[in-house]
Amino acid sequence: MTRVWKWNRPVTVREVLEDLQQERSIAYTTVMTVMDNLYQKGWVRREAEGRAYRYAAVSTRAAYAAALMNEAWQRSDNQAAALVAFFGMMSPEQRDALGDAMRVIQLPAEEPREVPAPPEGAEGAEEPEGAEEAGEAAEAGEAAEAGEEQGSPEPAQDSGAPSAPGAAAELPESEGGAAGDGGGR
Repeated sequence: MTRVWKWNRPVTVREVLEDLQQERSIAYTTVMTVMDNLYQKGWVRREAEGRAYRYAAVSTRAAYAAALMNEAWQRSDNQAAALVAFFGMMSPEQRDALGDAMRVIQLPAEEPREVPAPPEGAEGAEEPEGAEEAGEAAEAGEAAEAGEEQGSPEPAQDSGAPSAPGAAAELPESEGGAAGDGGGR
């Protein structure tokens, strides 16, 4: 497949054979068998040209790589963790390529999801110490990010601790939720 993708045109068994023979000794029948197997599996299509066939790739190498990644990701029992691990393995150049790809497809940004608050007065629904201040700080940060005026009814209280904007108000989408979020399986 590498030769077929590299040349990006219909190729004959003889062309592939001659290219491979520059690297190693290989028989014509071996290349012919492999090309026929690729045809039988649907990886290439072929058209008769005299007594021989010309083989062309059914999809691009990029589409094949994407299908492999998607198949592996779909088989994961925790897709969010699989993506985090995959992104963690990326080189800076691969991360740049990912950023370029995301700009090309221009995925719309998802709206942040707020952590649902327990009903007031519910037993066992005490908030951890400092949770109210963190929530107010997050709301103030979201209002500033959205370009809203600072005239909100309750100004955010500064707890003195640095925090990321919206840190208490956003949750990543995952199958099982974060540890300690009450959504345990």
